[in-house]
Amino acid sequence: MQQREANAATVERMFEAEPVLVDVARAGDVVPGMGERTILTSGPRTDASAYRGGQRRAVAFGAIHEGLAADEDDAWRQIEAGEILVEPCQDHGCIGSVAGIYTASMPVFVVKNRVHGNLAFCNLYEGASPRRLNYGVYDEEVAAGLRYLEDVLGPVLGAAVREAGEIPLKPIVRRALNMGDELHSRNTAASLLFGQAIFPALLELRERHQEAVESALGFLRENDYFFLRLSMAAAKATADASHGVEGSSVVSGMCVSGLEFAIRVSGLEDWIRGPLPISRAKLFDGFTEDDIEWLGGESCMTEAIGLGGFAQATAPSLQAYQGGTVDAMRETNLSMYEITVAENPTFKIPYLAYRGTPTGIDVFAVAETGILPTIDAGLAGKDGGQIGAGTLLAPLECFEAAAAAYLERYGARTTAAVDV
Repeated sequence: MQQREANAATVERMFEAEPVLVDVARAGDVVPGMGERTILTSGPRTDASAYRGGQRRAVAFGAIHEGLAADEDDAWRQIEAGEILVEPCQDHGCIGSVAGIYTASMPVFVVKNRVHGNLAFCNLYEGASPRRLNYGVYDEEVAAGLRYLEDVLGPVLGAAVREAGEIPLKPIVRRALNMGDELHSRNTAASLLFGQAIFPALLELRERHQEAVESALGFLRENDYFFLRLSMAAAKATADASHGVEGSSVVSGMCVSGLEFAIRVSGLEDWIRGPLPISRAKLFDGFTEDDIEWLGGESCMTEAIGLGGFAQATAPSLQAYQGGTVDAMRETNLSMYEITVAENPTFKIPYLAYRGTPTGIDVFAVAETGILPTIDAGLAGKDGGQIGAGTLLAPLECFEAAAAAYLERYGARTTAAVDV
């Protein structure tokens, strides 16, 4: 297949994907290959001993929370002995927020791509506190929050989803874009729309589980970022379905560990690795750039399917959270069209006269223009916790290396722009 046709097939898979929430269940029961002594974390596969800083701490905290280890030293002794297995989220159909810690007892959203049949999983949002396990913090408050997800919120949401039958996510994303979300750093409208979708099923459960239902409704009402984990799972289900098109130079995934940034290209097999992203941050009071620490993160999968930084112009209120101006957001968004091969027929940007979001990052376009994919993101601190937000720029080196790998495999390239 020629590159142009392959790129068209890749984005067509993204466009036709239909991610649907089908369950909320215990990770150890539904995630493929997830053993009781497995810890999942963000980023491409690497030797466990290479993890450092906050991501290393978070992995150990996951083991402690699961009751597998007494403390950090014990956790890493067992990991190095092979008694606890540390695996990348991406290899198990999961997607990790920041450090991306999954343990067997954690509840996960189960999202099925109805068109292509593949599953994706994401664990639940921990709550509004900046101190969370995925940001490398573990104390009694964090532990209590995780137990709440395991014992109360996860089970009642799972029962509600099964009562509803399924909840389509693509219509929620489409409507939320029209209501001021970009589905990465802003999910306020999507969270409200999801609450609206699941509300009837929760009401059906209220007579039998009144306390749990009322607690779940309160959690949904209080947490504007609740839907982020669903937008991530939807993006994972969509991007995974676009991978494996022979001859395609379109990015089918992006992820970060505490060590590196990596991309996956639909027509290539392996993750292409490079340096950590460039950060443009708006930090919370009392913090400086020196306080930033990389813990990982895979929510940039939303950008890989045309959301987040690729729909930034839909969310002008992000100025207050991550800085920038409306004009700058518009110009950033327009520049993303220069490095993508198509416009999404479903996801639209009202501010740009309902132009479809730029979708399908082409590695050659990035390598040749030097325009770097923009990623909306939260930022972690050296002592754990979230310390700010802003935009990240994916490193050019990944795209240059991917372009070189493509030429080595296929020997040539053609025009990457497509008509879809």
